[in-house]
Amino acid sequence: MLDQYKTVAGYGEDEIVIERSRFIGYAQRATTEEEAVAFINMIKKKHWDATHNCSAFVIGENDQIQRSSDDGEPSGTAGKPILECIKKNGLKDTVVVVTRYFGGIKLGAGGLVRAYTAGTVTGLQAAGIVAHLLHQEISVTVDYHWWGKVENELRLLNSRVADTIYTDKVTVLIHVLHGEEDAFVLRMTDLTNGQAEISRGEKLYIEVPIDAVGDTDTED
Repeated sequence: MLDQYKTVAGYGEDEIVIERSRFIGYAQRATTEEEAVAFINMIKKKHWDATHNCSAFVIGENDQIQRSSDDGEPSGTAGKPILECIKKNGLKDTVVVVTRYFGGIKLGAGGLVRAYTAGTVTGLQAAGIVAHLLHQEISVTVDYHWWGKVENELRLLNSRVADTIYTDKVTVLIHVLHGEEDAFVLRMTDLTNGQAEISRGEKLYIEVPIDAVGDTDTED
């Protein structure tokens, strides 16, 4: 599993006008090629009367599935810029469709590349970008005698507490950032003089909002 990766927060849609042509950028999260294709087909059906519905997607932990389509635009002027914009922003499991309604002014190859890049950025910004950070679930069980001390320490550490269970003892489930597990376990052990029962559970990703789209300059 990756320590972290970026993807879109969800569905996004926005529009820009370049030389009288409308470019509508759509973005969505997709974890399989089937999901990505279904999204593209949905946009194509919605904009059946558009001049072009160009698209690209990147799927998989290692970007193992990458596809793009110029949908009638000159080769390499639409699908490739969309794909490169997704990749330059380090996004995974992301599909983008840029719909164009031709406005009567030809943009040329370089202009099309810039326009479809801008349309992609528009869609990605509308969707929002999130980071998925790998965490380790850790269970800490203590007698009530230690609970106040542990609770206070978790608060000071600004820990991600997933659940707290009160029985004859107190069990707290914490999501600890990957790479910080050993230090956390040592801290809890020292804090309770070795009296805490500590175990590690599953690894999971936690979603954190981040700044939207970064530099996406594309060479002509």
